[in-house]
Amino acid sequence: MRDNGHVAILFEPLALGSLALPNRLAVAPMTRVSAGADGVPTTCMAGYYAQFADGGFGLVITEGLYTDEAYSQGYLHQPGLANAAQRDAWRPIVAGVQSHGRRVIAQLMHAGALSQGNPYRTGTIGPSAVQPKGKQMTFYRGTGEYAVPAAMTPEDIDTAVAGFARAALRAREAGFDGVEIHGANGYLLDQFLSEGINLRDDRYGGGLDGRLRLLVEVVDAVRAAVGTNYVVGVRLSQAKVNDFTHRWGGEEEAAAIFRTVGGLDVDYVHVTEYEAWKPAFETGPSLAALAKRHGGKPVIANGSLQDPAQAMGMVERGEADVVSLGRGALAQADWPRRVRDGATLASFDPAILSPLADLANAVRWRTQAEYLRPG
Repeated sequence: MRDNGHVAILFEPLALGSLALPNRLAVAPMTRVSAGADGVPTTCMAGYYAQFADGGFGLVITEGLYTDEAYSQGYLHQPGLANAAQRDAWRPIVAGVQSHGRRVIAQLMHAGALSQGNPYRTGTIGPSAVQPKGKQMTFYRGTGEYAVPAAMTPEDIDTAVAGFARAALRAREAGFDGVEIHGANGYLLDQFLSEGINLRDDRYGGGLDGRLRLLVEVVDAVRAAVGTNYVVGVRLSQAKVNDFTHRWGGEEEAAAIFRTVGGLDVDYVHVTEYEAWKPAFETGPSLAALAKRHGGKPVIANGSLQDPAQAMGMVERGEADVVSLGRGALAQADWPRRVRDGATLASFDPAILSPLADLANAVRWRTQAEYLRPG
């Protein structure tokens, strides 16, 4: 047991735009590749998301949902919001989370050059014909190197922007409390932001303003689609799923990125680092602190915050308004309840994501863990 008095700040209510949260604890988006082959979410996904709401998390952010029936899908069995059937299947899942008095946000994602499974199209697209670093992720059913993407045409860009907007509208129709635009982790919007990946010489390339242009256009299109009084957030990161060491061009560039995003009609910025509390660069503030300082919007911080002391510290120091958990939530869906009650916390076991990071494997892992637990 632990003294839990010092974590009370995590259980204070908070407003994100028009959305009232019962506490400052969120489930981070985590790809679970457990939808049908057609991208329609399944019954098992309903139980998966509801468990976090029942466990006390005030906000649940879905895994990245692909946005169109062109090039956006990143993984086989990834859920989408690209058509009416997918939208309708999300309705009971959303209602299940909300029935616990919690809030749920749909993360909207276009994989771009990192797509490793898309039945709608052959080949991939990105800002430029630059082969992504690294290897495809086997626990998301990928094999081998990433393909060299085709450089996106103006028509491709228009399709991508429209896909985000239409998916956002479907999210609102499905009952989601908001949407989060995925501009992080090496996916399409992050590809446009990144020097060395974006080699374009048109209005979407060159300096930072050009490299941010697609993200700005997506945010504007999403806001126009969902209207006012509906939560819209943006997720940003330095590192990528295929390049963990990537960094922006220093604190000055980070400040410019956050000023641009903070100046848009968004309700929060969600930043992720491997360890959220550490300096974003060699010295100085964390990425969350920079987002808070220069963006002027509420900040959700993510990255190894399953230790309650670290989570509490981010909020107490004013670096974040909300903390989101990935591994901590997977290890115990009732993390908030355990922390509030001073109960023991379980450690994350990577086996829950191996050989596939899907829900069927998680069930096998949990069954085995129960079998091996001393009687």
